[in-house]
Amino acid sequence: MFEYKFETVSVSVLKGTIKDDHREIIKNLAKEGWRLHSFTPLPFLAGGQAQKIEIIFEKEIR
Repeated sequence: MFEYKFETVSVSVLKGTIKDDHREIIKNLAKEGWRLHSFTPLPFLAGGQAQKIEIIFEKEIR
């Protein structure tokens, strides 16, 4: 059985770059035993660009 954690990071609409330090989020949660599962872009603008990205982590429940 797995437990899931969701972290949302913002994307700069003008630059198309991630505003938050996603690498630090991944490293810090890995230290706590979370494994990167996937990521999902959230809601799309008219031009198809994501405004936010949801990073999904999982951890086995023991």
